[in-house]
Amino acid sequence: MTAFDRGLLGHRCWLELATGERVDLPVDRWTAIPCDGDDVLLDACDGPTLDVGCGPGRLTAALSERGVASLGVDISATAVRLTHARGAAALHRDVFDRLPGEGRWRHILLADGNIGIGGDPLRLLARMAELVGDGGTVLVELDPPGRGIRQDRVRLRPGSDDTGSAWFTWAWVGVEAIAELAARTAFRVVWAIRRDHRWFACLEKA
Repeated sequence: MTAFDRGLLGHRCWLELATGERVDLPVDRWTAIPCDGDDVLLDACDGPTLDVGCGPGRLTAALSERGVASLGVDISATAVRLTHARGAAALHRDVFDRLPGEGRWRHILLADGNIGIGGDPLRLLARMAELVGDGGTVLVELDPPGRGIRQDRVRLRPGSDDTGSAWFTWAWVGVEAIAELAARTAFRVVWAIRRDHRWFACLEKA
């Protein structure tokens, strides 16, 4: 079981950066029902949706309950199991591996900061362009304005007495930086919005 898996089950987990900085992860929100701005993402999905880094599946399951065809994908086996327990479909797979429906998804979710997957937002958005169909959208959750683009080595720490996961690279993207990233891939920014304490943007494939 990975450090992230233990965090999901224990409802306590944070990122430790190579600088020593600690970033608390809202695992309690991820394992709860949708709230705190999740409606921004859910309301924007009216067709087949791929939830990348679905975690325990709160958004994948909510879309299914709305009658929207949805599939979660996550590298955590525990996250996929928890998604299945919610009655939703999910695959235990890396987003850069072969996935069903490539080039035909209507929407893709990158919620909860998952624009950081792989530590390279440009590479990730290029992959999204391969997965989403023409005119489709990628719904992205971002950092607040002024954060720019940041990359760092991090590891997951699920408890004060745990040594944590292996180190890996993660990225953070402020809302003001998404337009440049979109322009350098196959997307344009349709809208960006703040809801409560969270920021979101909709990228449309040209």
